[in-house]
Amino acid sequence: MRDMLLIALYAFLGATAAGAVGAGVLLLIRRRSLTASLAVVAAVAVTAMLAGTLAVARAMFLSGHDLTVVTTVVAMAAVVSLATALLLGRWVVARSHALALAARALGDDGSFAAPDGPATAELAALSRELATTSARLAASRERERALESSRRELVAWISHDLRTPLAGLRAMAEALEDGVAADPDRYLRQIRTEVERLNDMVGDLFELSRIHAGTLALAPARISLYDLVGDALAGADPLAREYGVRLVGDRIEPVPVEVDGREMSRVLGNLLVNAIRRTPADGTVAVAAERSPDGVVVSVTDGCGGIPEEDLPRVFDTGWRGSHARTPPAGAGLGLAIVRGIVEAHQGRATVRNIPGGCRFEVTLPTAPG
Repeated sequence: MRDMLLIALYAFLGATAAGAVGAGVLLLIRRRSLTASLAVVAAVAVTAMLAGTLAVARAMFLSGHDLTVVTTVVAMAAVVSLATALLLGRWVVARSHALALAARALGDDGSFAAPDGPATAELAALSRELATTSARLAASRERERALESSRRELVAWISHDLRTPLAGLRAMAEALEDGVAADPDRYLRQIRTEVERLNDMVGDLFELSRIHAGTLALAPARISLYDLVGDALAGADPLAREYGVRLVGDRIEPVPVEVDGREMSRVLGNLLVNAIRRTPADGTVAVAAERSPDGVVVSVTDGCGGIPEEDLPRVFDTGWRGSHARTPPAGAGLGLAIVRGIVEAHQGRATVRNIPGGCRFEVTLPTAPG
């Protein structure tokens, strides 16, 4: 028993010395190739066994013949271990290099294609993560391109919409200043109308900028949907009378919702104004509010004749105003974008679909907690 303990002690001391040297070498070459590190690890394992064997032999526990046999076996093991480590290291390095070349495409065109062939579990997991990142970057680039396109379109529309009333205001102001206005009171009323139009446009831009910046501050309160829709209908009634459009509110359930009353009134107001302006005289705009499996649905149905199917995905985009025939003279293409932004801030969604003779805008909101 005592001899076995001594053998174990000498073997441990010899292996520890070899391991310490190997750790120092690994520390020195830590910035080198993985192949070199694997070779050092293999060499440390074989050297540790050889050092332990030599330590035991020096303590006279092995004969000269036994020492020669063990040393030869260890040498053969060292050759095989080093060759295996070099092959494994070169294969891992090659796979890492191929993965690095594939990942470089993320910075060029944003695409990523995992290298063909088998890989270690860690490299395979890294490939999957890079593929996922590539997909997210592609989606982000696509969103950025769409947003940039809508911004350019918005700037073009706003520039046109600002230039027209400003030119009119300048002409009317010059006419009043020169005293050549045949009806000064009519000019003053028109100036006030144009100023209010510009003020509404600036207000829409400010609201949209808050939505895009994520700084839209909501003050939710428990409100009856019946009251919310009733107020919106009352506010839109003068415009409906001016356009000769009938406003109908049916199937309005008194469902409680927890929303910002001011912002949701703006949502319903924008939808009603949009529907009234696009519905022919003697047409009908119907509003409904009822429960659904997804929450509470408020719908506004108009008689616009429908929206082309290819335009439906863009209806809520900033600056979209559809065909020229559907573009109201006072619109800036911001109302529906504001609707979507406010609804999504309430954890809801806004959709649109065609129906016979027109289209239906639907706002889905979560129900108020009981």
